[in-house]
Amino acid sequence: MNHISLDCVIFGFNNNELKVLLLHLKYSKEYTLPGGFLKHDETLEQAAQRIVKERTGLNNLFLKQFKAFSDPDRSKSNKAIFDADMAGTKPDMTFFGKRFISVGFYALVDFRKVKPTPDLFSDRCDWVSLTADVTMLLDHKQIIQEAISTLRLQLNQQPIGLKLLPHKFTMPELQTLYETILGRDLDRRNFQRKILNYNILDKLRERKTGGAHKSPYFYSFNVERYKKALEEGLSGIW
Repeated sequence: MNHISLDCVIFGFNNNELKVLLLHLKYSKEYTLPGGFLKHDETLEQAAQRIVKERTGLNNLFLKQFKAFSDPDRSKSNKAIFDADMAGTKPDMTFFGKRFISVGFYALVDFRKVKPTPDLFSDRCDWVSLTADVTMLLDHKQIIQEAISTLRLQLNQQPIGLKLLPHKFTMPELQTLYETILGRDLDRRNFQRKILNYNILDKLRERKTGGAHKSPYFYSFNVERYKKALEEGLSGIW
């Protein structure tokens, strides 16, 4: 019999860096994605919202299912069982030894609003840079990479900037977000021209102060125009 679990890749953007929210296991010391099992009375979407809320404290977040992970051997060496045993929960070894198919969801959150909350088996809930070299449970590194690949494909179909950036941001901050997701540098002039041609931004009168260079203007997304543009499909590729 196959069992269904969920793994949630929760993305946040802070200090010009894309990060993912991870749990640090108490005893095996590995990092793991926030996850859990599908309850009998839940849809997959309801389970994902529940799991993400437990770790972030936030309701009704932007969530997208992106892939199912079904390698028959993915759960054979599960160090989370050791953590559960050490935590005194007396896990059912027969249950955990069975095959698990995990459904991946990614969430886009406002970094500043999240209250990272560990679960029973973890001692910390940390924002971790995508470039950090950390040891992770099972195939969770692969799950994160698949989530990033999905973000790249959906830059022109989903409100990624709207969900990850604060209400007001600078053009360099928006460009850095795109470059981080794409994994490559973009030409500044071409990026600005393309973004402005979408007509999804409102330029504010306020400038960002405190930098070494000329203070850039703040922008905000025009939510109605952004949603309409996404429905029509933003033209071109990055």
